[in-house]
Amino acid sequence: MATVDNREAGQDDPESEDEVYEVVDLTEYARRHQWWSRVFGSNSGPIAEKYSVATQIMMGGVTGWCAGYLFQRVGKIAATAVGGGFLLLQIANHSGYVQVDWKKVEKDVNKAKKHLKKKANKAAPEINTFIEEATDFIKRNIVLSSGFVGGFFLGLAS
Repeated sequence: MATVDNREAGQDDPESEDEVYEVVDLTEYARRHQWWSRVFGSNSGPIAEKYSVATQIMMGGVTGWCAGYLFQRVGKIAATAVGGGFLLLQIANHSGYVQVDWKKVEKDVNKAKKHLKKKANKAAPEINTFIEEATDFIKRNIVLSSGFVGGFFLGLAS
C-alpha cells in the first residue's frame, strides 16, 4: 500500500485538519463570463470577447442590411434577365424565328438530372462539413449573427 506525503499536497503538518480555500473575485468572474457564455456555452467566440453586445449587434445589423439590399437588387436583375430571356425565346418560337426540339430538350434535361444526382452524392460530405462549420461559427458569434439576420431582412424589405 502506498502512502501519500501530505506535505506535497500543500500541508506542512500531517496532523492538520485545515483546508486550503481559494478566494474567487466575483467581479472578475462576471467580466469574463458574460450572459451569452452562460446561455450558449463558455466558448462564445473571439468576437464576443473583443466587442460589447451593442457593437456586435450594430456591426451585424449593418453588414446584414447591406447584404440584404444587394441580394434584393441582384435578385431583381437576375429574375428580370431570366424571365425576359425566356419571354423573348417564347415569342421567337411562336413567331417562327426559332424552332425548339422539345424532345431533345427533355432528353438533355433528364441527362443533366442524372449527372447532378451523381455529383450530389459525392458532394454531400463537403456540404455537411460546411454546414457544421457555419453552425459552429453562428453558435460562437450568436450576437453578431442575430444582428446580421435582422439587418438582412431589413435590407430585403427596403
